[in-house]
Amino acid sequence: VVVVLLAISAILVAFLVPFLILLFIYLNNIFLVIYQRNSQVKAEPLSDVWDSARRTMASFWDTYARVWHGYELHGVENLPEGPGILVYYHGAIPVDYLYFLSRLFLWKKRLCMSVADHFVFRLPGLRLLLEVTGVMPGSREECLVALKNGYLVSISPGGVREALFSNESYQLVWGKRKGFAQVALDAKVPIIPMYTQNIREGYRMLKERRFLRQIYESTRLPFMPPYGGLPVKFRTYIGEPIPYDPNISAEELVEKVKEISDYAVLLCISRSLRASFLFSFQTKTAIQALINNHQTIPGSIWKALLERFDKHHK
Repeated sequence: VVVVLLAISAILVAFLVPFLILLFIYLNNIFLVIYQRNSQVKAEPLSDVWDSARRTMASFWDTYARVWHGYELHGVENLPEGPGILVYYHGAIPVDYLYFLSRLFLWKKRLCMSVADHFVFRLPGLRLLLEVTGVMPGSREECLVALKNGYLVSISPGGVREALFSNESYQLVWGKRKGFAQVALDAKVPIIPMYTQNIREGYRMLKERRFLRQIYESTRLPFMPPYGGLPVKFRTYIGEPIPYDPNISAEELVEKVKEISDYAVLLCISRSLRASFLFSFQTKTAIQALINNHQTIPGSIWKALLERFDKHHK
């Protein structure tokens, strides 16, 4: 009986922290509704009038990040003053991304527009929070408008699929997604890679099984609950911006992507498609480099916990 009770308790604790994060998100929305009514705010959700409320929410998440994960943010100087596309690795729960948004707003008073999966907008009771924090479905037109208005726009090409089916080996699950690269080319803005150390040690998903993959591909819904929530060390690293030279020649392109087995095929497609492919490839390579430089692979929960006490980390 004792063993069974301990096992049940461990399972409940493993799913408790992810549930609390969801609860906190809903409490943020309730806070915004109360703020809107008490202050009689009628301004547009992205207006500076909401900055006081944003600062309050950012302070909450930043405090939580510091206490629970000893959160650190490195490389903020790599963010451009103007618009750009921020591309990041998607953990089982993107709570690290919430931490980043919060600290960016507190440090720079800067709002980053976030591209989210369509299922997020089906969740009841979060409309005001999504609008005030700049979360959008991320059509090409919406992204271009946001970039034109000077915003940073963030996206995870792996999205929900990467959240569900990546693991402690931290492989990128992007498939053939490169729409973000085309948007960056159209807007003539840089792409900035970002990665959070130990995000998979903080929160994990069940091991991938064929039938689980089939269920997701048919429904496109994140049906598997994440588990974990241990206070492992989180460090977010922002890499150097990746500019793109629109005048690159076919020969230079081949030289840049020569490690791809079918690179010769690139010579047969249009210049715009080659450009999009190259930008996407460079971004993927940059994020993989951040993972290789800052992550123990395969990830270790025990080592990630010990890093909370590492005082000599650079």
